Amino acid sequence: MSIDLSRALLLGASVSLLALTPLAAQEGRPPPPVGVIVVQAEDLAVTSELPGRIAATRVADVRPRVSGIVETREFEQGSVVSEGDVLFRLDSASYEIAVEAAQAGLARAEAVLKDAQATEKRFASLNERNITSQAEYETAIAARLQAAAAVAEAKANLRAAEISLSYTEVKAPISGVIGRAQVTEGALVAAGGEVLTTIQQLDPVYADIQQPVSELLRLRAALKGGALTQVEPGAAKVEMLMDDGSLYDEPGKLLFAEASVERTSGQITLRAEFPNAEGDLLPGMYVRVMLEQATETGAIAVPGQAVQRDPAGNAFLYVLDEAGLAQVRQVRLGRSDGNRMTVSSGLATGDVVIVDGFQKMGAGAPVAPVCWADPSKDAAPAGVCTQRFAAPAAPEAAAEAAVN
Repeated sequence: MSIDLSRALLLGASVSLLALTPLAAQEGRPPPPVGVIVVQAEDLAVTSELPGRIAATRVADVRPRVSGIVETREFEQGSVVSEGDVLFRLDSASYEIAVEAAQAGLARAEAVLKDAQATEKRFASLNERNITSQAEYETAIAARLQAAAAVAEAKANLRAAEISLSYTEVKAPISGVIGRAQVTEGALVAAGGEVLTTIQQLDPVYADIQQPVSELLRLRAALKGGALTQVEPGAAKVEMLMDDGSLYDEPGKLLFAEASVERTSGQITLRAEFPNAEGDLLPGMYVRVMLEQATETGAIAVPGQAVQRDPAGNAFLYVLDEAGLAQVRQVRLGRSDGNRMTVSSGLATGDVVIVDGFQKMGAGAPVAPVCWADPSKDAAPAGVCTQRFAAPAAPEAAAEAAVN
């Protein structure tokens, strides 16, 4: 009876030991392969995704500079015009008459000046021979000076009349896309009155971005504390997401930030500039702008899929120890960087983090590390990883191994 009891106890102990042994060891199989990365410190850009709206770089409301009747419209609405192009022609008859009158006034003044010059010359000769008095000679000089002044005034009047005549051709003050005409032929317009049309320069365009003051203050505090390094406005990388979520082809550049805060929203406006050769960006369009504002030196980041959560919501990672076993490591996460998460504490350079293959393993289980590469970026594994572990198998080989 005692022999049977001893056998039963030994059998129970064997079963208990078998239950504590990983499944791969129970079945005599090799450790499961898992994708790993070797943690390396790097400089990461601090990027903010902020809302913004497109604005034209230059906007000109075209107004008449003289009064008159609109005779013709010389542009196609919605077309591209160049600076100096004639947009409207006003009735110019009265202005042409004013130019002719000014020309006549100039000719009369020049004739009076010529006569005054001859009189002065004649009195100068008589004065030298003491035939006339000094007073008469000085009177002749004054008459010549008055005639010269009258000529200058007549020239100014002629110039003013010519300018008024030129203003009967309403020209484009800037190059850009012209809007709809606000008046038609036959309309009477007044100098400096209603807007005839509007021109907007749309290449390049501005993106006016709104950033909360609280976020800006946190950024400045981090910069002051030395945790981040300032990126100069001219060197900051700026990218744009269209309203449908697609990435705009051309990168932009940050120009400046406003020195005041919007009272109603508590936000500050930043302005970026983007090329718009194809005309895809229109004023008023809503966009999202990814703005690089600083650089975090010596940052540690891991793929987002490597981050696990316990029932309490705390973040942890599976880290490979020196014995090749998967161990749980509690970490504190920082900000997101695309599909990666920065780790503010809990990891160090050289640590090996398991990124995928969790369903095949557990804490304390042996694993077979294979270098992991981000499939979304079609990138090769990091060289520091391939120096320590195997590179990932080709898709065909991996599929064949899975079948076997």
